[in-house]
Amino acid sequence: MGSDIALRLDGNRAYVTLDRPDKHNGLTIDMLRGLIDTAHTIADREDIRAVILSGNGPSFSSGLDIGKTTGDPLAIVRSFFPLPWRGTNTFQEACWAWQRLRVPVIAAVHGRCYGGGLQIALAADFRFATPDAEFSVMEAKHGLVPDMTGAATLSRLIGIDKALLLTMTADTVDAPYAERIGLVTEVTADPVAAAERLADRIATRSPHAVAGAKRLFDRSWQAGARRTFAIERATQLPLILRLAATRGKKSAT
Repeated sequence: MGSDIALRLDGNRAYVTLDRPDKHNGLTIDMLRGLIDTAHTIADREDIRAVILSGNGPSFSSGLDIGKTTGDPLAIVRSFFPLPWRGTNTFQEACWAWQRLRVPVIAAVHGRCYGGGLQIALAADFRFATPDAEFSVMEAKHGLVPDMTGAATLSRLIGIDKALLLTMTADTVDAPYAERIGLVTEVTADPVAAAERLADRIATRSPHAVAGAKRLFDRSWQAGARRTFAIERATQLPLILRLAATRGKKSAT
């Protein structure tokens, strides 16, 4: 698929891989667009029954590549405006596009799963992680807040108090703790194999029932996602522009 995103089809499964291993799959705007394009490609196929998301190299994803991304403030601003018919901007759609799919999306996580990388994993329906995987809502370390649909997915999965705790502290937590609070579905030595087993189990069920289940829970779970995304954008934009301006001043000196 280009943009450091790899797509492989095998039977009724789609394997989507973050493929920037030398940077721990640090996310660029190009990669976010690649994730969106890949999800939309999968959405058009009737033969795919499950998606397995993973990262190539030592980590699932270390989060947004701040240095590379803030080097182009104009690209940030352009990517920040949502498309009216979707209600998400580029950062948000790179995650939420997986929620829009009719089929289950399973994240297989290892190594670092930080910031934007964590928000991508949270947008999957299930998360399997290696025992040594690490998780962090690390945006506060950069003076930011989660703005890639994390405000919706975090509170859904672990409740508002744990979501606030992880967000305000930016602490790094291990896989057993993440499983205990509901951030991770299961800790396992081989998350890809676990994802494949689950995909096979779900594939025995009606695809219409599976799609209906995703739609049912999305529409009935607490506040609407679109409203949450608008709040994310309004909170984050001034913070990220301030960060870019600060880094620009440091570069000039």
